[in-house]
Amino acid sequence: MTRSHWFVAHWQRAIRVTLALTLCSSSLAILAAGSAETRQDVVTRSDEIPDSARVIVKFRSSADTLRRHALAANPSRRDALSTMQVRSNVLGARVGLALLARRALNEQSHVVTAKGMSSKALAALLSQDAEIEYAVVDQRRQRLTIPNDPLFLHGPPMQDTSGGPEVGQWYLRAPQGEMVSSINAAGAWDVTTGNPGVVVAVLDTGVRGEHPELHGRLLPGYDMVSDTAAGNDGDDRDNDASDPGDWVTDSESNDPFGAFYQCTVEDSSWHGTETSSLIGAATNDGVGMAGVAWGVKLLPVRVLGKCGGFDSDIIQAIRWAAGLSVPGLAHNPNPARVINMSLGGTGACTGAYLDAIVETAQMSSPPVIVAAAGNGTGHAVGTPANCPGVIAVAGLRHLGTKVGFSDLGPEISISAPGGNCVNVEVGQPCLYPILTATNLGTSTPLESIYSDAFKSSTGTSFSAPFVSGAVGLMLSVNPTLTPGEIKTILQQSARPFPQPPLNSDVPICRAPSRRDQLECHCTQTTCGAGMLDVAAAVKIVLESVLPNARIPLVPGWNLLGNGNSAAVELIPFLIHK
Repeated sequence: MTRSHWFVAHWQRAIRVTLALTLCSSSLAILAAGSAETRQDVVTRSDEIPDSARVIVKFRSSADTLRRHALAANPSRRDALSTMQVRSNVLGARVGLALLARRALNEQSHVVTAKGMSSKALAALLSQDAEIEYAVVDQRRQRLTIPNDPLFLHGPPMQDTSGGPEVGQWYLRAPQGEMVSSINAAGAWDVTTGNPGVVVAVLDTGVRGEHPELHGRLLPGYDMVSDTAAGNDGDDRDNDASDPGDWVTDSESNDPFGAFYQCTVEDSSWHGTETSSLIGAATNDGVGMAGVAWGVKLLPVRVLGKCGGFDSDIIQAIRWAAGLSVPGLAHNPNPARVINMSLGGTGACTGAYLDAIVETAQMSSPPVIVAAAGNGTGHAVGTPANCPGVIAVAGLRHLGTKVGFSDLGPEISISAPGGNCVNVEVGQPCLYPILTATNLGTSTPLESIYSDAFKSSTGTSFSAPFVSGAVGLMLSVNPTLTPGEIKTILQQSARPFPQPPLNSDVPICRAPSRRDQLECHCTQTTCGAGMLDVAAAVKIVLESVLPNARIPLVPGWNLLGNGNSAAVELIPFLIHK
């Protein structure tokens, strides 16, 4: 656009700003109407504070602006931002707003911010431009741990008391007695414990790599958190995926001029360390805990900081972890075959997420994307778990019923244990938690420890890593499997949900609505195909690799597909039991 054209457009600014303010008022009214239903684990804040509009825009491939201001091949971060700012200036001139460019997601998409209006209003305004394919709010997503809700009793730890649970890592063993939803990972370990050539990316808060369960288990990752305050590590994006802590203080939450206004007050979660340990903790070393797939490699990608993380950071992390190019970032030398996202928020899957998922699906070795359903107390599945192409995982109680905090719906592919505390009073130990690797620090990191019956871990955040670990084992047997084949095998091998007994006082799960659903009996339309069975899934993969073979597998032998369905390499290794 020439300078003269810009001045011609400039007089329209007052009209457009009036329209924007009208949209802003409407958006705020909608937000206020829905505030009573907001739940702690899925709060999105990007549209709550005026003057902080943040939107992901995608230009149409035919857009003149895109042609005139093309992104250079393999641009530096500065060059990519410069190009995006020029595009933003052109777009801003047309709509009568000063738009500030943020990071580029790909050749056609980037983030813009603006003052004086809400994110929803800005997205609505930009969506009307003829060159824009879509404009969506760049929302914050949250780690999906159990909400601070009295129905899901934690209770403070008893003084000078720790340990448990008595049942240990009940969820990794074969189902037995009351532990109906156990995933039988141990039954798969005689076939494989994981191939180090299989990479599982963990998009989360980062990791504490010094924890004994993760030491030597991690590949070089990346910190994608673009907001310096939220990152809490003093810088922007870099190649340090360690977790500095994500605590939020009361004063920060109550400061209307601060970056964390109305964020949940909480101690540091060490969430990425927890989820990583469930997938691939060091095992068979005589100490600590076991992971589902301890032979695979873990790729930490930090996307969540204080008060969560933005969609744009998460979307870039999906692309980078998969091995796609990301403007301004060096190529990931260790592309992931599995991407675990124990995070989410409310709302429908956006075009920005769909673009990333579709792009990864078109790769020669596409990753399997696994996401937690959400902890909204039986409401609709959140984003990104509700995106097509994602394996969404709901949470189960030990008895195989839906655990109260888990969300549900037709988007769920399969269910796995989420941990639950049964019939306990304050101060008593949780009976069926998920044991994880974590850290003692309430703000900055201190000593490496484990969660237990008194410092318990529960949530669909811990259901998803079980599935990601299972997928890692399946790909270790046959790395040629596609995401669609993986999903089909997981569902075919799943164990049926237990049927409710006669006169049961636990209801059947129903389609999500505005009402909470606590414990309920799962169906295939609400909780997926059934309960995860790792051993059964790996067995199906093994039989597909050797459909006509009659080779007796020696316990402790690792079967690795080499990409040729007719050629399989058997590599012996010792399993101490």
